[in-house]
Amino acid sequence: MVIARGTRKPGGAARKRGVPSAGRVYKKTTGKAPKEITGKAPNRATGKFKKESAEKAWKKTERKVIGAKRQFRATPKTGHESDLIRLNKYIASTGVCSRREADEFIVAGLITINGKLVTELGVKVSPGDLVKYNGETLREEKKVYILMNKPKDYVTTVEDPHAKKTVIELVKGACKERVYPVGRLDRNTTGVLLLTNDGELTKRLTHPKFEKLKIYHVHLNKNLRQGDLEKVATGITLEDGFIKADAINYADPVDKSQVGIEIHSGRNHIVRRIFETLGYEVVKLDRVYFAGLTKKNLHRGEWRFLTEKEIAMLKMNAFK
Repeated sequence: MVIARGTRKPGGAARKRGVPSAGRVYKKTTGKAPKEITGKAPNRATGKFKKESAEKAWKKTERKVIGAKRQFRATPKTGHESDLIRLNKYIASTGVCSRREADEFIVAGLITINGKLVTELGVKVSPGDLVKYNGETLREEKKVYILMNKPKDYVTTVEDPHAKKTVIELVKGACKERVYPVGRLDRNTTGVLLLTNDGELTKRLTHPKFEKLKIYHVHLNKNLRQGDLEKVATGITLEDGFIKADAINYADPVDKSQVGIEIHSGRNHIVRRIFETLGYEVVKLDRVYFAGLTKKNLHRGEWRFLTEKEIAMLKMNAFK
């Protein structure tokens, strides 16, 4: 068994041809210090080395062997390859349908690329390709970003047969593009909500591993005891694990039932569950900050398009 580790500077012969030399090859069973082999590669059957051009050795994929599992290091993408995009993702970006529906269209033979019918999944397209659905040319949608001060009794779903009102109704006619809520606020929660058709940004703002900062104004059914406030600050254990606030304090110097809480966790109903565990009922919950955005100058139920500065801030990840 052999293990290839890293690469070294080109040897003399390789430098003359302008080609990097092969990597260092260690023989795992020897237990001796590794010997650098230039322009050679191991024979997998015998374990011996045979002469091979440095150019050919360099082109081979570098391997790491960890136990019985082999992991291959990805080859760097060229400029052209980095521009390629999966066909279903491209179709979804035009606003025609979701990625899952796009896969169904592809298999059904409804998609062509540069005049050729495509029925295989996983195909990639470049920016210059002409993609058509049912004979109609598809083009990527203009990205739209809408900030809303969500009112109570509206659900943050595009379609819900059991919901009387959705946030999409509030922005109906705002743009021709289809926008979607970024994350979810339950029906009784109000405050800052972003809607967009930018799938990459949505993923970055909602995926648990990114943990974007959210600030809530909480109204409880009774005064929050100082001891319980300190418990939330130091952390408590819920049914799905440990959680603690980044910061918590009384929102009103007199009314101790009003609390301000900062938290990064994106777990479902996390704020309500924190206080319910301690014996409190959340009467009112208002999100006042999300990923650098606030509801300033927006009355309940109102919305506006983000400014270029705000969009740039979100895309550069210039927020907590």
